[in-house]
Amino acid sequence: MSVAESWSRVMALLRQHAPADHADLPGPATEQMLAAAEVRMGVSLPGDLRTWLSLNNLDLPEEDVDDEVACCGFDGFPDEGSFFLGIQAMEKLYANRRVPGGFDPPDHPDNPFWRNEWIPFLSDRDGWTGKFIDVRDGRVGRWFVGEITVTGEYESMARYFDSVAEMLARIADGGSPGCEVIEGRLVWS
Repeated sequence: MSVAESWSRVMALLRQHAPADHADLPGPATEQMLAAAEVRMGVSLPGDLRTWLSLNNLDLPEEDVDDEVACCGFDGFPDEGSFFLGIQAMEKLYANRRVPGGFDPPDHPDNPFWRNEWIPFLSDRDGWTGKFIDVRDGRVGRWFVGEITVTGEYESMARYFDSVAEMLARIADGGSPGCEVIEGRLVWS
């Protein structure tokens, strides 16, 4: 399944079971927005990330952006503690994480906490934890500040979005004790 198909499945489930949350999501990014982000970040966006952003650029409207947090996005999706990032939030978090020399710490190139080839697409509010796509091979990994970074947690964004769709299906079926849908919104306990 492609990233577009996997994300469409996520959106269909969200639209069907949490329509108020779905209605809050903004539209797609333009090619100009993607190209400008690549120039500012100094890295080419991998195909899956580009495709996903061209379907939904999840940047919040200017008036909803909280400058006191490292990054921001839509609360409560895909889970209680993290959210998908739009282009502007990705750029901001990427700029915070980017390191001279390409990886951190500089004496651990094979097992770093961070590499400049990793672009975050999901994060908590403080930028301490989240998921990234590796521009070198398209695999999805996860970081948590102060812990070992996990690379290749998912072989692609499509596989990751499949897991999000499976989670949404469990919530819709009442099989997720940590979340339910109330008045068209995902509510986490």
